[in-house]
Amino acid sequence: MPDNMVFCSQCGSQNPAGGTFCQKCGAQLAVMGSPAPMAAPAPAYYPPQAAVSGTTTRFGGFWIRFLAIIIDGIIIRVAVSPIVAILGVMGVLPWLMRGRIDETDVPAIVGASVAIAPIFVIINWLYEAIMTSSTWQATVGKKILGLKVTDEAGNRISFARATGRHFAKIISVMTCFIGFIMAAFTDRKRALHDFIAGTLVIKS
Repeated sequence: MPDNMVFCSQCGSQNPAGGTFCQKCGAQLAVMGSPAPMAAPAPAYYPPQAAVSGTTTRFGGFWIRFLAIIIDGIIIRVAVSPIVAILGVMGVLPWLMRGRIDETDVPAIVGASVAIAPIFVIINWLYEAIMTSSTWQATVGKKILGLKVTDEAGNRISFARATGRHFAKIISVMTCFIGFIMAAFTDRKRALHDFIAGTLVIKS
């Protein structure tokens, strides 16, 4: 082969030495004495946070979540206790002043007792929904135990989804608590309300 000719690595055609591109197919020619041009490496692919799998993520099981519920229950009752005490005093105050209960005291006592239930429900809902949708992604009980609640993609959930998850627990209760026990044996340790709300409880 003449010294002043080079072959194209793509089509095999001869080209004058010193040329940059093949005269026949247009492919880039290797320069004599230098390595052939290398293709740019493919960009690295990093899976999104959505790749939450059992091999890369640890999920909160039944017992650790049960302990978190106990801690949160104590916190809620401490927060509600002053309100309950005030309403209770309002209900029995007439009886305490007279030393007896008559028919005029019954509406006040019943009203104070009935008022406690919705107050407890509202405080419990706001506590869980606000904390779970915050940057903590967890209630105090879960935070202490290193748990956080995410959506199925591993992202922070909204207040609306946290609210839905909270009230979906009613269904878990109505199943004789089997909805909660499901976290012990289901894929990714999900309770029934997690399936309903599309959430996960993971160990941070």
